[in-house]
This record gives sequence, structure tokens and C-alpha cells, in this order.
Amino acid sequence: MSAEPPGKNQERPVTARVFFALHPPETVATALAEVARRTAERQGGRPTRGDTIHLTLAFLGDIPVAELPRLQAVGDRVRGALFSLRIDRLDYWRHKRLLWAGPSEVPRCLRDLHKQLLAALAESGFRGDLKGGEFTPHITLVRHVSLENPDLTGLGGDPTWPLDWPCSSFALLRSELSSAGPNYTLLRTFTLA
Repeated sequence: MSAEPPGKNQERPVTARVFFALHPPETVATALAEVARRTAERQGGRPTRGDTIHLTLAFLGDIPVAELPRLQAVGDRVRGALFSLRIDRLDYWRHKRLLWAGPSEVPRCLRDLHKQLLAALAESGFRGDLKGGEFTPHITLVRHVSLENPDLTGLGGDPTWPLDWPCSSFALLRSELSSAGPNYTLLRTFTLA
């Protein structure tokens, strides 16, 4: 009679790919999706769909589904203040071939929210892309774009650019990848006061 190695027949836990993010109002998402679409038409690349536009606060990757309630409890403990983002900057990361939008000035309340969320996640033992270094809040607009000499003037378009984004909550989202790009499911919203 042969003994099986320990753990061989144990099933791996079901996981979910999750992250915390700010979700824009529909008007902001629509305007950013239009910038993404126009840029992809001119420069190539894959534009971000309006329904998936967000600003990531903390990416955790795959975690066991059984841990989701504990992760939601971490979000419940974070206390952030209301703030507004002025999306007035377009930039390009050559090494990632990524066009993004963001604020040229990061509100202190956003920095505080990010810092508090990372600390709460670390204290609760969650791992992932929880870098404590420089926080560059950005919204991915186009992936796989190749801009040799990026001229981003005119991409914002009138009359909607720059965009004002009132932030009254943040969210925990689940990401599921498909051939059409990611699809996000809202798991929980956390109110800012």
C-alpha cells in the first residue's frame, strides 16, 4: 500500500482577482473613454472601455474567495475624506506602452486614502502590489500604443477637458479577464465622509 504525498489530493482554493479603486461618475468615464478611442484610432493600441475606467488604489491579485469578507472588513475600517480630482494631465509610459490620464496635482485626501488603505491591508496580512513608494494616481486609457514622439496636445478635446471628478467613495472590485478585455464586478462600495 503506497501513501500519497501530503496535500496531493487537496484542492486549491477558488480565487478572485481583486483591487481597490476609485470609480468615476459616468460623465467622466464617458469623456475619458472618448479620449482613449480617439487616441487608439490615431496611434493604435487597445482603448479602455468606459465601463472599466477607474483609478487603482491597491491591486491585490488573486486571493481566496473565502478571504473576501475579511478584505471587505479592511475597506470598512478605512476612513477617508471627500475630495475632488481634476483630471488635467495626459502622459505616456514608454516602458509599458501605456497612455494614461491623471491629476497634475494630487489632492492630499487622495494621498491619505491611499496610505491608510495600504497600511490597513498590510496590518491584516494581505499581500499583493502594495508598494509604499511614490504613488502616481493614473487612469489607463490606451494599452499597447506606440508613441515615438508623443504629442499629447489636443487629445483631451474641448469643451470637456480638463475633467472634474468628485470622489465620494472607493470600491472593491473583482476583475475577470476575457479576450475582449477585463470585466469588473463591484463587490463593495466604501463611503468617504
